[in-house]
Amino acid sequence: MKLSDIMVKDAIIPELKARTRDEAIAELIEALAAAEAIPRKSIPEVSKAVLAREAQATTGIGKGVALPHAKLKGIKSPVGTIGRSSEGIEFSALDAKPVYSVILLLSSPDNPDEHLQAMEAIFKHVQRDTFRKFLRQSETREAIVELIEEADELG
Repeated sequence: MKLSDIMVKDAIIPELKARTRDEAIAELIEALAAAEAIPRKSIPEVSKAVLAREAQATTGIGKGVALPHAKLKGIKSPVGTIGRSSEGIEFSALDAKPVYSVILLLSSPDNPDEHLQAMEAIFKHVQRDTFRKFLRQSETREAIVELIEEADELG
């Protein structure tokens, strides 16, 4: 599975307005609804599920990256988006540092393998210093989309 198969290009936010974890998650869910990747009426349910997952353990994985995610009925295949914050957001990250890249993933509870494949695709890229650095420097949606496509080509 490729990152470009998961990420909804029209929902990518090159500069989040959010200053908190919950605001960032809400902004990304709203962007997915605006891009018609999820139904607008499901926003409250999606928010509740993502925040409930966040309450179990932080998804701030360190090195400036957070990966909030949830499995929800009604999601046919994994969908995600990326939000970038040049200011940094407090996310209770494992390394106690601010988060600059928030990658939201939603998938179906009926297909755990697909969820794992999507998580693996994301982790593979965010583990690379160069990917994280370029993502943090990308100031437009186009630059982020280009980065995702280049990362997929590199494998």
